[in-house]
Amino acid sequence: MPNGELYWRAADQISRLNELITCDPQTKDLPLRRDVRSLGYLLGTVIKEQAGQKTFDREERLRRLSIRHREMENTLGIEQTGGDAERELLRQAVDIIAEMSLAEAYHIIKAFATFFELTNLAESRHQKRRSQAHQANNAPEKPGTIRATLQRMKDAGHSADQALDWLRRIEVTPVFTAHPTEVARRVVLFKRRRIAAELERLDRLPLSETDVERGQQAILAEITALWQSDEVRRNTPEVHDEIVMGLDHYSVSLFAPIAWLYESIARHFNEVFQVELSPADFPTLLRFGSWIGGDRDGNPFVTPESTRDALQQAREKILSDYLDSLEQLRQLLTPSTHQVGAFAPLQRALEAYRHEFPEAVAEIDRLPHGELNRRLLALMRHRLRHALVDPANPDAYPDEEAFARDLRLLNDSLCACGARRLARQLVEPLRRQLTTFGFHLHTLDIRQHARIHARALAELAAGAGHAADPEDPLPAPPSPQTGALLETLRAIAELKNDFPPKAIRSYIISGASSVQDVLSLVWLMEMGGISVAARPEKKDPGLMPVPLFESIEDLRNAPGICRDLWSRNDYAPYLDSWDRWQEVMLGYSDSNKDGGMLTSSWEIFKTHRALHRVADECGIKLRLFHGRGGTVGRGGGPTHRAIIAQPEGAFTGSFKLTEQGEVINFKYSDPALAGRNLELMIAASLEAVARTGLVEAAAESDWETALEEMSACAFACYRARIADNPDILPYFEQATPVQEFELAKIGSRPSRRSQGRSLDDLRAIPWGFGWIQSRLLIPAWFGVGTAFETFAAKGDDARRLLGAMMKRFPFFFDLVRNVEMALAKVDIPLARHYARLVQDAELRQRVLPMLIDEFLRTRRMVLEVTGQQNLLETNPDLSHSLKLRNPYVDPMSLIQVELLRRKRAGQNNDKLDHALAATINGIAAGLRNTG
Repeated sequence: MPNGELYWRAADQISRLNELITCDPQTKDLPLRRDVRSLGYLLGTVIKEQAGQKTFDREERLRRLSIRHREMENTLGIEQTGGDAERELLRQAVDIIAEMSLAEAYHIIKAFATFFELTNLAESRHQKRRSQAHQANNAPEKPGTIRATLQRMKDAGHSADQALDWLRRIEVTPVFTAHPTEVARRVVLFKRRRIAAELERLDRLPLSETDVERGQQAILAEITALWQSDEVRRNTPEVHDEIVMGLDHYSVSLFAPIAWLYESIARHFNEVFQVELSPADFPTLLRFGSWIGGDRDGNPFVTPESTRDALQQAREKILSDYLDSLEQLRQLLTPSTHQVGAFAPLQRALEAYRHEFPEAVAEIDRLPHGELNRRLLALMRHRLRHALVDPANPDAYPDEEAFARDLRLLNDSLCACGARRLARQLVEPLRRQLTTFGFHLHTLDIRQHARIHARALAELAAGAGHAADPEDPLPAPPSPQTGALLETLRAIAELKNDFPPKAIRSYIISGASSVQDVLSLVWLMEMGGISVAARPEKKDPGLMPVPLFESIEDLRNAPGICRDLWSRNDYAPYLDSWDRWQEVMLGYSDSNKDGGMLTSSWEIFKTHRALHRVADECGIKLRLFHGRGGTVGRGGGPTHRAIIAQPEGAFTGSFKLTEQGEVINFKYSDPALAGRNLELMIAASLEAVARTGLVEAAAESDWETALEEMSACAFACYRARIADNPDILPYFEQATPVQEFELAKIGSRPSRRSQGRSLDDLRAIPWGFGWIQSRLLIPAWFGVGTAFETFAAKGDDARRLLGAMMKRFPFFFDLVRNVEMALAKVDIPLARHYARLVQDAELRQRVLPMLIDEFLRTRRMVLEVTGQQNLLETNPDLSHSLKLRNPYVDPMSLIQVELLRRKRAGQNNDKLDHALAATINGIAAGLRNTG
């Protein structure tokens, strides 16, 4: 190293090992602190090399001022902030920033943003480290694991057969979307993975000084590359770019943990129930989905060509992986008939294949005659290559079932010849992968807004009316939107013939508000040549219309709408063809923007429960699709906690949920993290179906009465002070960087559905993202404090009821903890600083004190309901992470305000725009929950 210091040097290997595997609370975080500190030192080296000592000194001064400011804020408490000493610290930082040139400001932004890149990697590494330590110590299983869930089932008296029956009901489908909140460039993600790999190697003991030096040099080189790279996109990504980026995680981290996950389930099941089952005995519990290339709602850049590209890229991704697996098997499966005898069915099949696929004979014959398994694998590779590059070729596998038959033949051959262990270790993972991903990788959902369908129907009806009565005036030609819709429908009909039909099986109707919205789409799809009903003879599941209920009113009406739809004679044949399944989607972010956090959450809970009751009455198997985002205000929060908080008796075991933005990278950037996240979802689903006693069986009537009352209060507060307040939108546009989001070139989709300037026209994503950037996070908590305070004012009985709900009502517990997490990220002094961007002092004075007042009320009431003195007392890891991050986020917020001031004062140039976009990226990386 330049200064000769080896930051990860292990002076005592035994002590270092203890740090890695201990569960001692005083010791377990030492490796994390070492990683963060050491990465910070390396970053400091790069800053001095690349930007100079002056930049490093200025960055350090700002960091120290921010730390002192935070310490004072923590000492005084939020209610007492704004005093002379606190203002003086903030003023010093503001003065330093105001004197910076644009280039100097950009270097400071880059320094802090790069630190967050490194800190995020260190925390992800520590998460994996703690999981490994937990296993090494044979510590009690945490509630969210498969092992713990199965044990609770057994303790409740359930048998292995009952548990297996419940597992057969589980089907979890994460659906990856391209919503514009993934701030990191693809090249940055690649560099992250390389640094993460080096951090993992530095945990491998014994660790020599040579290993440390090599690792540090490698990390230093990657940090240098990060520094010299554009962290902000210079060009807005196109849909194709989003498709490619959305597929990266499969090969990096999603293919690998699938086999491990089922092995783990089998092992835990056998241990708990004392049986002997193999992974192959368990049903397929996971599927995957995507909206990238299929979601047209408000994105004019998603075309039929985009959808074809998405399907083609997905097929190439999965078939290429299968080819790699077959090549590995061809090298490893070398049992010879001279050693173990021959499996007659395989001999017969190979002889038949020689005549059926003569082009493959030369490839087969290059392998020894007695190695029948390898000869079969050569034939399989031949057919799979054709399926990849020329699906119409007669030698190509026509579908996944044909490929599965040959895999089954290979498996049976190994088992028959005494190599069952080889079959389980080498062939079973590929068979499981095939049942999970098929030949299509994931299902691609189509999405469009109900009003687009309604307009098309009206325009087509006008044309039909004129044809029926030529004396009527000639109607206007169909609008471009209608033309694009009809083109899309015709293309989907073709794509379902060109690709596995199951690759497209759901069409999401945004803004659904009536039965007619569903029936209109059915008619339009049939007219476009799409078979809406399933066609088993063609292995086509059909194309199910999926209503998405988004507003508070639509959520309340959803059960009645669905009852009417499911009771119609003309809709019954479609339901019958789908085996009486129906998918319904619930929108979290739009309902939040419409009604606030508490009302949105409560109405979704009630709608969820009522839909299942209606489904039971109508003989429907209901699959709910939860449109959750990454932020609390958009339905985010711990997934396991949210799943088990579902209404009792209102879960079939099959559900979908959206994963989007940078949340995808945080959850699925690494095989171990991805496997853990998938396990949590499966375990929570099993818990929600089996109801083992981890949570209350049902909500008590007085809890529901209380929530109904509080929801009404919160809704009135939110509508009056936020949604219907004419001051809010101009304040929001001036006191946040929402107008500048396009500079960050985050995604292909526009931030508004239309050119209107109302809050309704603004998408929920920039609405939430803007409040996060300005450090207020309004969508995640506003109105909750007023509701809690008003209810608690009824007396001691009401306060005791809130405490009981917190302890015993999973929905309420989840709601309060999510609100608490958001409140912990709010920063009032910085929000005041953003407010100075509002030119109208009277507007500022009307809005900001009102927001602060509700924040303080919500914070006070959450602490009272949880019985805590401080936020996040029960989540020390998150609390520590925020304390670590805040002194680095704060200077970027101050710089962002300064750059916004300069831009709005008329300084317009590419360098300013780039620096401003870098602050958006950096703050997003620092606060993390931005999706």
